[in-house]
Amino acid sequence: MSDSLLAACGMLSPSVAGQALALDYMDLEQTRQMTIKAANVTLYYETKGKGYVMNMIDTPGHIDFTGRVTRSLRAIDGAIVVSDSVEGIMTQTETVTRQALEVRVRPVLFINKIDRLVKELRLTPDKMQEWLANIISDFNRLISIYAEPEYREKWKVNIQDSSVAFGSAKDRWAFTFDLAKETGVKFSDIYDAYVNDKVDELRAKIPLHEAVLSMVIKHHPPPHVAQSYRIPVIWKGDLNSDIGQALLKCDDKGPVIMMVTNIVVDPQAGVVAVGRLFSGTVESGISLSLISEKRLGRIQSVNMFMGPYREIVDKLYAGNIPALLGLEYARAGETLSTIKNIHPFESIRYVSEPVVTIAVESKHPRELPKLVDTLRRLSIEDPNLVVKINEESGEMLMSGMGVLHLEIATTLLQEDGLEIVTSEPLINYRETIQGKAGPIMAKSPNRHNKIFIRIEPLTPEVIELIRTGKINENMDKKEMAKILREQGWDTDESKNVVAMDERGNMFVDATKGVQFLQESLDSMRAGFTDVMINGPLAYEYCRGFKVILHHYVPHEDPAHRTYAQLMPATRRAILGAALLAKPVLLEPILGMEVKCTSELIGAVASVISSKRGKMLNVDQKGILTLIDGEVPASETFDLSEVMRGATAGKAIWNTHFKLWSPAPQSLMAGLVSEIRKRKGLEPEPPKPQEFIDKE
Repeated sequence: MSDSLLAACGMLSPSVAGQALALDYMDLEQTRQMTIKAANVTLYYETKGKGYVMNMIDTPGHIDFTGRVTRSLRAIDGAIVVSDSVEGIMTQTETVTRQALEVRVRPVLFINKIDRLVKELRLTPDKMQEWLANIISDFNRLISIYAEPEYREKWKVNIQDSSVAFGSAKDRWAFTFDLAKETGVKFSDIYDAYVNDKVDELRAKIPLHEAVLSMVIKHHPPPHVAQSYRIPVIWKGDLNSDIGQALLKCDDKGPVIMMVTNIVVDPQAGVVAVGRLFSGTVESGISLSLISEKRLGRIQSVNMFMGPYREIVDKLYAGNIPALLGLEYARAGETLSTIKNIHPFESIRYVSEPVVTIAVESKHPRELPKLVDTLRRLSIEDPNLVVKINEESGEMLMSGMGVLHLEIATTLLQEDGLEIVTSEPLINYRETIQGKAGPIMAKSPNRHNKIFIRIEPLTPEVIELIRTGKINENMDKKEMAKILREQGWDTDESKNVVAMDERGNMFVDATKGVQFLQESLDSMRAGFTDVMINGPLAYEYCRGFKVILHHYVPHEDPAHRTYAQLMPATRRAILGAALLAKPVLLEPILGMEVKCTSELIGAVASVISSKRGKMLNVDQKGILTLIDGEVPASETFDLSEVMRGATAGKAIWNTHFKLWSPAPQSLMAGLVSEIRKRKGLEPEPPKPQEFIDKE
């Protein structure tokens, strides 16, 4: 589809459009026939005597790469949601549409592969229209669920206003209602073209680019219009200030304010920061502040991406997607500005979390430095790929969204000329508590300070607020207190949140009139962070902990209440309390969507139940049956072989991260000791008494 758009704008020969896959420019993307990276390109298109410039980002469709979609949505104002005419609205369609609506990106719908309705389902023209009307109403249902009230009706798609296009990207034709009126094309012509082999005539009469680009021009707003309603959602600073006004108006003459949405590490040029310029004009030589990193950087050159190629330009104005060289420390999600202390853009929150890990080691010790460098580069380019290098043991762990995500990452390492050995995939678990405990007292190593900690689980609603960034450490304390009071917190605790992390844990100060507290809190926060990264049971990340500093008895002399004293004491008190509060392991559960014929339902059901999974819903759509289920991630490594064997390869299925759920009691002890052994720890988790001090 993107090939057709590039050909229409004179950037690709029409004879290779559709085969070139120009925006899937990595070898891996070409061989696997799937999009892995988000590719930017700027199109210039003339219609009815008027020229239009469009910045387009081609994003991946696979759930494992959904982080790239999340980041790209910050840079754009409109989205073309592509749906298959036979499969209809799938889980991933719902995920990306929901994400788009959350950041006020306006969606339009392109229903692709219309040829399948004729060739595979053998539908008559009337039946085709009926079938497609169902897909449109399914899509509009998503808009009514996820769009904000003021956009709900306004952004629904319908055939009459040409916000829906039908076509076949492979055969390079498409039409909207406006185009059909102009050319006189009807569904009976489409049917006829495929039955009587006249697809070339169809392509000449209704080329794909005309339908898609006219739909974009008609429904997607220009930057200065889009920013007036998008900025209040993605930037929480003062909208009435000069900076706020420059952002709302997309002002070329305002201060430079840009959000980095993608990082490309170029072997020659270093870090290339790509993102949306919301205000001002960028040109080489100007200095920018990296707001989160609290550093300065100087732009060496201003570029724009045209697919795989980077073109150098003099300057770029607000509303564009520049690629800047020279900002070595920029990362995805960073706010860049010529003004030092501006309010940063809302941080990017991802739908899924890394749930699978592999250990990576180099076959040849001499290649170790290169492997470390390449791993670091991959994790900079893809923030959803979490790389942990243990400096002491030399173990290198790579965590990703799924097995495919890690498979692609290891292939990229091998393409870099590295010979590596990888372990079997391991599942990431989380630790949580099911009860309350405390106050628990722990003394500092010098026995001069006492720290009392209480602990209780956070409600799923509060965890979700933290995960989605609705509450975060940078926000106004009064605003946060108001949200927490609505969730049933008491007034004092809601005002005194000291720290939180993106996995959904909070540290709260509930002390009254304690001396030297402010200067001690940083050391205590470090103890909190350490336990949240290395949980009490198996050193896995924690989730849903509410850690409350109940009381603190400090020593008068500052020399006796240093970081070396308070951090270990806080850590011990939290661990002691956590081990008393019914700690459990949470395992990742994957949602599963299976499409098959009705006679295969029994086979699919037995596969799901053999994997400790359950079936949630069975739905009949025409000749296809849709089965909705869930399966623990740890059971899915051989799922494809088992499913293929049971259904003779006739079932189409996919999985996506759904939720964290407590591991079954019968498996818990074995799991904990297995994880601990793997990490070089004692097989048995510690007892609470090891951390609790008596008065």
